[in-house]
Amino acid sequence: MNSVLLEKDPPIGWLTLNRPESRNALSLEMIDSVQGALNEVEKDPQVSILVIRGNGPGFSAGHDLREMKRKHESLGELREIFTACNKMMLKLHELPQPVIAQVHGIATAAGCQLVAACDLAIAETGARFATPGVKIGIFCTTPMIPLVRVVGRRRAMDMLLSGRFVSAEEALRFGLVNKVVPLEKLADETRNWALELAQASPFVLGLGKHAFYSQVDLDEKSAYGYAKEVIAMNCMAEDAFEGMSAFIDKRKPVWSNK
Repeated sequence: MNSVLLEKDPPIGWLTLNRPESRNALSLEMIDSVQGALNEVEKDPQVSILVIRGNGPGFSAGHDLREMKRKHESLGELREIFTACNKMMLKLHELPQPVIAQVHGIATAAGCQLVAACDLAIAETGARFATPGVKIGIFCTTPMIPLVRVVGRRRAMDMLLSGRFVSAEEALRFGLVNKVVPLEKLADETRNWALELAQASPFVLGLGKHAFYSQVDLDEKSAYGYAKEVIAMNCMAEDAFEGMSAFIDKRKPVWSNK
């Protein structure tokens, strides 16, 4: 059984974590498979939006603790796991396509990290989030990287130091997720959201996503300097001319993805 499934239904790509028996624990093999799927999506002009979801009772329980326990005495092998995971998480921001996490059940430790690393997230009302490593002697140092950048210092420290579960509603207040919907509507609401986003020019979505992550940690003056150049160049693109023309002519734009 493949640990990851990639289905394409243009303009949406669906990447499914497929280890339901282990609550989609992120083994090294699964991480490598996700990385391969992301590399494939990056090159596919038919996919404008990527959705990441999980099979079985939950989104992801984080790293595979059985695998980590087997490698307990090998620093090199443990580094290999986290190096691969870091590369996968960073790839989510490097993709030109916006990435939506579709969350049901639990998203814990590196599973919570995966949600925070996606560009957007939608969760069902019963979803729960946690960075509980502190309870088993492993502080969630890598999960905290995207977590603190999404929810802020105080909320991240609360989750990291206590290891407690955060409800979907609390995650919404924290900014960890964008939307909360009933479980029975999760798939349809995710699809509708992805289709809404996909109405924009793929070129502009990719340009804007790259610009967002490039400026977000700059000081304000530097961010304005960078953004000024990006938007000026953006205005010269074919899709910018088409978008402005369509707006003035009161018609639907036809994107060339340039």
